[in-house]
Parts: sequence; C-alpha cells; structure tokens
Amino acid sequence: MFRLRLSLRLQLLFLSLFLFTIPWLGYKYVWELEQYLRIGQEQTMIGTARAVATALHERPALFDNQSSYLKDVRPGTDLYAPFMTSPIQLDGKLKDWNSVQHLAREYDDEQVVTWFGNTFPRPLVTLSFTHMVGRYDQYLYAMFNVTDDRVVWRRPNSLSIDQSDHLLIGLQPDSGELERYVIAPYQPGWVNAYRLSSDATEYRALENELRIQGRWTLTPEGYNIELRFPLAMTSGSLAFAIADVDDATLRTKQYAVGTANPNRTDGLGTVVTPSPEIEQILAGLKYADSRVWVVDKHKRVLAKAGDIRSASGLRSRQQENSSNSYWRWIETRWLLPLYYHILTRPPAEFVDEMENAYALGGLDISSALNGNPDSLWRLTSDNKAVILSAAYPIYIDKQVMGAVVVEQTTNGIRTLRNQALEQLFHVILAVMLLGTAALLLFAHRISSRIRKLRDDTEAIIDDNGKIVAAIPLARQRDEIGDLSRSFSEVLGRLQQYNSYLENMASRLSHELRTPIAVVRSSLDMIKQTDSAEQQEVFVERAQAGISRLSTILNSMSEATRLEHAIAQEEVELFDAIAVVTGCVGGYEYAYPARQFQLKVSAERLQVNGSPELFAQMLDKIIANAVEFSEENDEISLHLWRDAKSFKVSVTNPGPLLPEGMKTQLLQSMVSIRPNQNRHQNAAHPHLGLGLFIANMIAVFHKGSIHLSNLPDNTGVCVVISMPYANK
Repeated sequence: MFRLRLSLRLQLLFLSLFLFTIPWLGYKYVWELEQYLRIGQEQTMIGTARAVATALHERPALFDNQSSYLKDVRPGTDLYAPFMTSPIQLDGKLKDWNSVQHLAREYDDEQVVTWFGNTFPRPLVTLSFTHMVGRYDQYLYAMFNVTDDRVVWRRPNSLSIDQSDHLLIGLQPDSGELERYVIAPYQPGWVNAYRLSSDATEYRALENELRIQGRWTLTPEGYNIELRFPLAMTSGSLAFAIADVDDATLRTKQYAVGTANPNRTDGLGTVVTPSPEIEQILAGLKYADSRVWVVDKHKRVLAKAGDIRSASGLRSRQQENSSNSYWRWIETRWLLPLYYHILTRPPAEFVDEMENAYALGGLDISSALNGNPDSLWRLTSDNKAVILSAAYPIYIDKQVMGAVVVEQTTNGIRTLRNQALEQLFHVILAVMLLGTAALLLFAHRISSRIRKLRDDTEAIIDDNGKIVAAIPLARQRDEIGDLSRSFSEVLGRLQQYNSYLENMASRLSHELRTPIAVVRSSLDMIKQTDSAEQQEVFVERAQAGISRLSTILNSMSEATRLEHAIAQEEVELFDAIAVVTGCVGGYEYAYPARQFQLKVSAERLQVNGSPELFAQMLDKIIANAVEFSEENDEISLHLWRDAKSFKVSVTNPGPLLPEGMKTQLLQSMVSIRPNQNRHQNAAHPHLGLGLFIANMIAVFHKGSIHLSNLPDNTGVCVVISMPYANK
C-alpha cells in the first residue's frame, strides 16, 4: 500500500496554509461590520423620515388641493403636473417638454369619451394623441401631440365651433358649476378658447376666454397644441377631449378622445402639482445627504428634495496618502489593483430610474401608507448601486394621508468598507508573508537539527554495532535538545553496559582461573608423588579449589534465584524501624569486632514490601561495611523521614569509593577491593553481587540506593531511600 511521505517542512508548509484563513476571517468581520452599519443607516433613515413626517402631521392644508382625499386615482384622468425647469414657449414645437417627456401618456381608441353618432358598427378611431400637463410659475401648461389622418379646420367666417377638429376643455372650479371651453381654429397659429354654455348639449360659443391661450401647429402626422391656463382656473377638476372630424364636406363629429368627458362633472379628473408649501418645508433637507420624497396616499409625488447621486449616506474620512513614495507606488501599482479584483468600488454614476418620477412604488411605501414605517433595499436598474429607502406615514385626523420617503445609497458604507479592507489586507498580507517566511525558516531549522541528530546517531555505531563515539551534547534548551541529550545519555549507558558485558567475561575468567589452576596443579602433584601424606595435602587443596568454584557458581545463581523470588514475593505492611532494630541486634553478635550505632529519628515507618527482603538488603550493605572497615571501627545507622520517603544511612570508616564508580558498583560482577591478593586467596571470593542484590531489593520496594564518600573523606555512606505507606 502506497503511503505518502511528508517531510516536516512539507507538513509545516501545509499548516501555514491555515494563514489564508486570516483574510477570510477579516473579510467576514468587515462584512459583519458593514451589516451593522447598514442596520444603523436604516434606523437613521427611518428616524429622518419620522422627523420630516412629524413636520407634516395634522396639516390638511398641504393636501387639500392635491386631491389626496380621492379614494382612487384614475391614471390618465387624474393628471400630474410637474414643475417645469424653464418657461414654456407656446410655439407648438414641444421641445420645452423634453425634460418631463417621460411623464406623457398615450390616448387612443381606448380613451374614447364620446361617440357622437348612432351608427353601428362604430367608425374606426384614427385619432390619438400624447398629452401631459406641467406647471411653471402661476400657469398650468398642457401639450397635445395629435396623430390624425385628416385635419379639418373651421370654415372661414363660420360661427360653428363643433364642425371641425376641436379641443374641448371641462373645468369645475370650487363653486361646483361646470365650465366648458372649446378651441376650434380656422388655421394653424395662435389660438384662444371660447367659453361654452353650461348645457352639455349645446356647442354655442358665448364669449372668448382669453385666459386660455396657446398655439395650434400642423405636423406631418397631425398637429400639436400647446396651451396655458392660469393656475387658479385648474384648482378644481379638469378634463380634455379632442373631437375628430374627418369629412370636410359633411363635417360630422365622429368621436372624442380625451382624459375624461368634459361635458360631465362626475367624470372630470384632478390635477396634482408638486406642493410648493411642502417643498418649502423640505428645502432645508437638500443638505441632509438624502433624497426626500413626500407622496400622497395614491403614491403621487407632492414634493422632492435632494439628489440621490450625492446622497451617499455615511461619509468616510478621506485617507491620507503615505509620505513614503516607494510604499505609495507599491500600493497604487500592485496592491490596490490586486485587492479590487475582490472589492468593488462604489459607482460614480448610475442610472436613477426614479429621478423624474411623479409616482412611487415599493413595499416600503405601501407599508407606510398602511400605517407601518418600513424600509426597502433595491438595486438600480444597471445593478451598480444599492439604494436604501425608508418610508414613514403622514397622519391627518388619525388617517394616513401620505408618506415621507427618504433615500440614500450605500456608497458611503461601501467606501468605508473598502478602506477598512484595504488596511486589513495590508496587515494580513504582511502577517502572511512574515509568518510564512518564519514558518519555513523554523521548519528548515527543525528539519536540519533532526537530520543532524540522525546523522550523528548513525555515525557513532560502526558496522558491527559497536559504539565508537559519543553524540555531541546539544546546547539548545528545547525538545530536540532534550532528545539529543537523551540519546547521548542512553548511548552512554548502552556503552557502559557493553563495557560491563565485555569486562564481565574477563572477570569471570579471572575468578575461575585461580581455583581451576589450584585444582589442576593439585591433581598434577598427586600423580607425581607417592607419599600418602603429601597426596592427602594435595587432595585437600583440590577440594578447596572445587569448593571455591562451587561458591562462585552459587553466588552467580543467587542473583537469578533472588530475582525470581522477588517476582513471587507477596507484599505486606511492616515497620522498617523494627526490622532495622532487630537486624542491628543480630549484627552485634555476628560481627563482634565492629561497633554498631543506631539512631532513629522517626517514631514509626510503615513500608509496603517484604521484611525478609528488606533485612537481606540491609545484610548485604552491612557486610560490605564490615569488610571495608577495620576492627573496632564504628558502623553507624540512621533512620529518618522526609516529605515523601524515609531513608536509612549506613556509614562506615574505610577506603573511599573510586571516582566514577559510584553507580557502577550497584551493577553485578563489579567489585573493587583494596587488597586483591587477599581477595584472590580467600575461601569465599567476592564477585560484586552484594550491592547488586541490595539495589534489586530496593527497586522492588520502589526505592533506590545512593553511594557517596563522607564529606571529610573518612569513609563511605550508603543511603537507602524508600517510600513509606500512608497509614
């Protein structure tokens, strides 16, 4: 099975990829911040709308003339007259209407208000027109762009005003009486209206109405009409209708197409013009960095202030350019173009489809007209800008009569967000570059140290597995340094153990050679002599040599037997003071040539273990102390306890421990005797197993043995340290 090998450097490189989560987290943080700013902007705009609405509450005069009390608005019949930005020249060319041309409506066969004949089927409607009204100064203007297949003028000197193409006008002032007017020119040019009687069946001109004046001009498709009314005449209801006459001989009226039937008071429409009073109230809000609308309950615009392109909402402080030209060059040439692959700049220009609207729509306005303030986010038609609108209802007599709509773009927030992200990306980019470089250097350093430790470890062992050198001690105080030092220590111990094994063979050979030589020489001498007395002597010498060999073999097997015995030994709770006291009493009889001094600095020392093994351990140590001391020397024992263990020290005068052998003396087959000749000729040779067995028993009791010379170099001290039971 294939397993991919990943080096430490490669693993750290993968881990460093997590640094790329930092810009993501930063972007999420800024995005959340933008959401909070948007919520704040939304609440601020609702507050602004509420403040404007407060100024309009309970002021019915602002809405009386705007037909706001109508239950329904009839599109095409109820007319909207926007303010004109320049005076209208009555020349019939209609160029003055270009700025509000989008508000014009089409009237055709769907808006036939009167059929004059009773013939069926009805004649084909060949007349249509585009119409709108506007307001400038104290006049109401109206335009008609008429398409007519045949234009029929009044006969010269004819008094009849309804036997040619003519325009009927119906007005209902505040008095409630219907007023009708007609314009039927003899030819293209300047026109004035005639006032008709109030009888809708009669078309007799009573007098000229010079207040209604205009121009009638021919066009390739028909004709244009531009009219001007005093604004006072249109304060009530209003209707226009164009009657079509196509036969210049019969001059029979066929139908009339219009905004409403001018001959009926119940069908007249209304004219809504932006309220100058409300606009005066809103005039100060054009500095409020918002576009503010006031609409009536039919969502028709009564007043407007401000420009949405300059209403960017939250204004951000312009960033100061860095004085470091090199950094500025990097930022503008490399960094910002990189950032704006992700970020989007707020558009300087965008399509505002609501710029010249005379009526507004939207769920927020509908909600406000139902009495609930609301807000709405929408995209412009070119998807470049996001516009936030907030609507608040206007109350008159506890009824909603309109709403205030406040609009702003999110360009300010987006600019602030971009500035925050630019600074964030600067920091993140620097952190990522420095962090990645630091991680790579760190990975390279760790990998190099590990590879060096591997090479050093492999170099100190030759092809035969023999340790030929030592690992250089690392000076770094970290985990790899600890590992290097541990390797060095383990290899040092392994080297000592190998040396011990190598020396143990020579020691055994040395220990066995003497009794074997004694036995061999004794047997040789027995063959060469015939004297029974001398043969008896040599037999005794051979038996002594065999006894020495047996002693050596028994001593070697003692450690193995003890190790197996310890493994099967049951643990019990015993008092170490009682055991030591009893042993010391026995030593006084076993070694009468030595003086034993016991000092106990604790009342009770409970130990979990084996009292027999404990006494055996103490016997081995006391035997060594006796052997290395002289007659009448004092061997001192002391028991005491510290925080976590109790200790027993055995101190004897005598030769000092060799330097560097304090720990090796606890190993088996290690024996340093000052008088080697006496040792070699002794009946019981010392194989260096006493302290080894004592240390084995101490380890069984979870303790340890420490050998040291006395501070005044007069002897040796052996300290046994063991944990005591907490009972």
